[in-house]
Amino acid sequence: MHKSLLSTIIVAASASFATIAIPVCSLAQAPAQPESIDRVKPVDLGTAGHYVILSKSGITTTGATKIVGKLGVSPIASTAITGFSLTMDSTNRFSTSPRVTGKIYAADYAAPTPSKLTTAIGDMQTAYRDAAGRLNPRATELGAGNIGGKTIRQGLYKWSSGVTIPSDVTLLGGPNAVWIFQIAGTLKVSSGKKVILSGGAQAKNVFWQVAGKTTLGTTAAFNGNVLGKTAIVMMTGAKFNGRALAQTAVTLDATAIRPNSPPPRTALESLSYPPVSGPY
Repeated sequence: MHKSLLSTIIVAASASFATIAIPVCSLAQAPAQPESIDRVKPVDLGTAGHYVILSKSGITTTGATKIVGKLGVSPIASTAITGFSLTMDSTNRFSTSPRVTGKIYAADYAAPTPSKLTTAIGDMQTAYRDAAGRLNPRATELGAGNIGGKTIRQGLYKWSSGVTIPSDVTLLGGPNAVWIFQIAGTLKVSSGKKVILSGGAQAKNVFWQVAGKTTLGTTAAFNGNVLGKTAIVMMTGAKFNGRALAQTAVTLDATAIRPNSPPPRTALESLSYPPVSGPY
């Protein structure tokens, strides 16, 4: 009597489990969850990130420009680096300048400089494509291209034309927050205006992918990495905290530039950055 009852229970239980079993293949085929629109991964600059300015067609300066970091040009030769009073090192692998706290490299210098520059230029172009190809923007056409006066939180932003900054703009976020700005036209920061970092945000995590020309007006203060398809122009007295990576030329006029990671304080003081909180 008891054995019969036990057999009945086992058979019934087996039948119940069989009706609720989930095929393994259905779990494997479940779609991946999309990345959050406000949490994007930084763009990998590769070896291009070793340079504060990297250009394919030349770097020109006038006035009392002061730069901290490496400069590089390729495939153009060192004759396209003008206004720096270059002095060639004895190794012929790099040159120096009284305007630069760092080394300067060109495609016509001695090996292994040319091959390293070729790699860096390739990494710069890969980074540009990466930034341009990101999907799922937090906002499109923000401010119809005028972002002056806005406080912008981390995320991916996209414009089908140009972007202007006619008044100070603030990027608000923590030290790991990332911004990617996809700009199909030009980027222009008006004279005396600032791109301000707030809340612990870091310039190394800000990426401006610009298809057209980037222009910083006189005495403008800027933060972030510019991945430019064309020219980057910094007018008289502009201050740039980041990296200028241009697929054409970079033009400077009495400009102060430093990389995303601050150099020793003595070098910072030599650049005479304005004593303001936020932008630097």
